[in-house]
Amino acid sequence: MIVDCAIYRDGTRTEGPKDFSVALAQCRGGGDAFVWIGLYEPTEAEFDRVTQEFGLHPLAVEDALSAHQRPKLEIYDDSLFMVLKPVGYEPRHDIVSAGEVMVFIGDSFVVTVRHGEEAPLAAVRRRLEAEPEMLRHGPTAVLYSIADAVVDHYVDVAGELSTDLEGLEAEVFSPTGGGSRHTASRIYNFKRQILEFRRATGPLAQPLDRLAGGGVFGVRVPFVHAKAQPFFRDVNDHLTRVNESVEALDRLVSDILSAHLAQMSVRQNDDMRKISAWAAMAAVPTMIAGIYGMNFDHMPELHWLWSYPALIAGMAALEVMLYRLFKSRGWL
Repeated sequence: MIVDCAIYRDGTRTEGPKDFSVALAQCRGGGDAFVWIGLYEPTEAEFDRVTQEFGLHPLAVEDALSAHQRPKLEIYDDSLFMVLKPVGYEPRHDIVSAGEVMVFIGDSFVVTVRHGEEAPLAAVRRRLEAEPEMLRHGPTAVLYSIADAVVDHYVDVAGELSTDLEGLEAEVFSPTGGGSRHTASRIYNFKRQILEFRRATGPLAQPLDRLAGGGVFGVRVPFVHAKAQPFFRDVNDHLTRVNESVEALDRLVSDILSAHLAQMSVRQNDDMRKISAWAAMAAVPTMIAGIYGMNFDHMPELHWLWSYPALIAGMAALEVMLYRLFKSRGWL
């Protein structure tokens, strides 16, 4: 359950007791240290002791255990609870997958709970440990670094989606690819992946706006260092650009889908014109042959020596005339 547990004092990782309750007591006694515990998909029984030792709110604990939460920021008496949804993208199959990271910060502690395989926090921890000046800001630095890493990966995913969408657009407007059923299903699947991406990026705007000092009446969020607001504003700016990119991608996919349906309609009309032209050409000799196949006795042409070749020549002339007419109008 516990991926990592460490005490950070004056921006440096220090050796501490393996029991996190003792480590928390030492941090609160020192005043300039905090403990960071990382957990991966804990069960209710496994998380129960963490809840008791750190005094986490039951509603936040329920959200952290059940997962499937929207990005949000909740403020409780003894802690701050934030949910982020890191995403990953598999270009080969056009699949956007989302995980969840829950962050609890409070008096001298950080507890992170991760669900899914996306955005492992080990890289964030290593980067922070290499920047002691940042770590000196305590739990706020951890929250900022996690949010920054998640949003920076959003930028990468948005770029990959944009690149693949350009390829899909070229496929739709190619001479042969635009009318295939595979293209239609891929467009629809791409739109669903963008919707999945939007579920992760869109709701995160309000929590980051509050952390950046743009909440109700500009009230500072508790447990977050006041000097951290400019850093969260920078993350919020990146998220704003990502959300604008997602909106543009969604509109472009809708336009591509409309263009694809229009192409399908035009090609169906072309096919119907061709079928109608060939049917009209087949109807002329059929009609003539039907008339002369009624076996009347008194038909002037029946006893004429050149009636058969003249009739065949007449039908051929009509067929050539119809073919040239339909060809000039683009029906064939």
